[in-house]
Amino acid sequence: ESLLLFSSFLGQSTVELLRVSTKPWGFRYKATAVHIQRSGAQALPIVALTSFLVGLVVAYQGAEQLAKFGANIFIVELVSISMFRELAPLIAAIVIAGRSASAYTAEIGTMKITQEIDAMKTMGFDPILFLVLPRMFALLIAMPLIVFFADIIGTFGGMIVAQYQLGISYTEFIERMRDVVEVKHILIGLFKAPFFGILIALIGCFRGFQVSGSTESIGKYTTISVVNAIFWVIACNALISVILTKVGI
Repeated sequence: ESLLLFSSFLGQSTVELLRVSTKPWGFRYKATAVHIQRSGAQALPIVALTSFLVGLVVAYQGAEQLAKFGANIFIVELVSISMFRELAPLIAAIVIAGRSASAYTAEIGTMKITQEIDAMKTMGFDPILFLVLPRMFALLIAMPLIVFFADIIGTFGGMIVAQYQLGISYTEFIERMRDVVEVKHILIGLFKAPFFGILIALIGCFRGFQVSGSTESIGKYTTISVVNAIFWVIACNALISVILTKVGI
C-alpha cells in the first residue's frame, strides 16, 4: 500500500516538475537556497566528523593487515578507492537522511496538522510546487558537494593513520594517489549523490503528507521516514554498485 501511495506521490511530483519546467518563473528559488543552506551547509560539521572517523578506522584496520605482508604503500588504494566509490557517498547520505528526511517530515507534518496545507490548497497554491520541489532540488544540488567534501575529509583521516602507523608521509600518500587512483572512482561517488538526494527528499516529504490526526503521528512518520530513507539509500547504492561492476567500471 505504501509503495502504491509513494508511486502516486512520485507521479504528482513528476507532473509538477514538468509543469514548472515550462514556467520556470513560478519556481521558488529563494526557498531552494534556504533549504540548500539548512540541509547542505549546516550538515557539513557532522558529515566531516563522521567521514573523518570512518577514514581513520578503515586505514587503521587496513594498516594492521598490510603491515604483516610489507605492503604498506597499498594503504593509499585501500583508503582512497573505498572512500571515493562507496563509503563517503554512503556515510554522507545516511547522515543527511537522518537530518533532512526527519526535518522534512516534521515540517510538512506540522503544517498538515495545523491545516496550513489545506489553506494553501484553498488559496490555489500547489503543495507539491511550494513544499516538495524546493526541498528536492536543494538536496539534488547539495548532495554532490557534500559527498566531495566527505571524500576529502575521509581521505585525510586515512592519511593521518598512514603517516603515524606506517610511516607514509602526506606527500608520498598524495603522489601515490595521483599516480594509481583513477578519477573515475571520484566520479562514481559523485554520480550516486544526486540519486541519494532525490530519494531522501521525496521520502521525507511523502511521509510528511501522510501525517494526520494528532501530534503523535508526527513522531511516528518521522521515524518511518528516516528508516525508509536510510534503507533505500543503501539499496540504491548496492544497485548502482552492482550495475557499474557488471559493466566493468
